[in-house]
Amino acid sequence: MPNLHSPEVAYYILQILVSAFLAILFLQSGIDKIVDRRGNRAYLEQHFAKSPLAATVGPMFMVITILEVSAGALSGVGCALILFTHDTTVAYLGAVIGGINLTALFFGQRVAKDYVGAAVLVPYFLLALSAIFLLAEH
Repeated sequence: MPNLHSPEVAYYILQILVSAFLAILFLQSGIDKIVDRRGNRAYLEQHFAKSPLAATVGPMFMVITILEVSAGALSGVGCALILFTHDTTVAYLGAVIGGINLTALFFGQRVAKDYVGAAVLVPYFLLALSAIFLLAEH
């Protein structure tokens, strides 16, 4: 029986938990954008109305939605693969795409001068960075 307090087991548990967290985060957000497309798009059009990004809300919305669903799906499938095969490759890709998505969101919030909204993203970004490190093959 493996030592449940060993660094290897702790590392494995961290990989599972971080992948599960990112799957929940990005799938919920991405699916919400699909289910309530009209409401989310209207919010973003209002949010960016006075920013240089006002004319790009449509394409921006589509790209963010694709990134979120991709990051969430890859993280979810990756979490299952870690559980069953100990392979972190798919979860790693989910974390990388999640980091790219959060960077894009942060950029948009800063350009829109929503500094509070941008600050809220920082813990999620730090988690994505940690996930990239934890899921990288050493």
